[in-house]
Amino acid sequence: MAGGSSVQFRGKRRRMMSEINVVPYIDVTLVLLIIFMVTAPMIVTGNIDLPRVGASSADPPTAIEVIIKKDGSHAVRKREQGAKETVVSRSQIDETVRALTTQPNTPIIILAEREVIYERVAQVLSQLQAAGLGRVGLAVRQQ
Repeated sequence: MAGGSSVQFRGKRRRMMSEINVVPYIDVTLVLLIIFMVTAPMIVTGNIDLPRVGASSADPPTAIEVIIKKDGSHAVRKREQGAKETVVSRSQIDETVRALTTQPNTPIIILAEREVIYERVAQVLSQLQAAGLGRVGLAVRQQ
């Protein structure tokens, strides 16, 4: 045979194997399962240390309520027994609240009637935050 290289197979012809060997996949899966089973108990869940009743030595500051009524009027009052409402215009809310605050981080609670348009509540909230009165929250009635 000069010049060309021809290979001839004697005997049976090889056929393609159409099966997948899954043993390596099972081995990898079992190893991962063991790793997760060993490491799962070691994961530390976050514990929150909540304050206990009576742990606070200082009395909380008195909150100030900003009331928004459905007729468009606004009022401001201290959240105390027998406190009177002071009717104010929307532009005077931040000045009146600042005059009633006795401590720097006094909480401010916005009370709005159910029929009040949300946009008016958002405007008052924005106005108070722009005035530097940051601890502002919304009051809701518990069902």
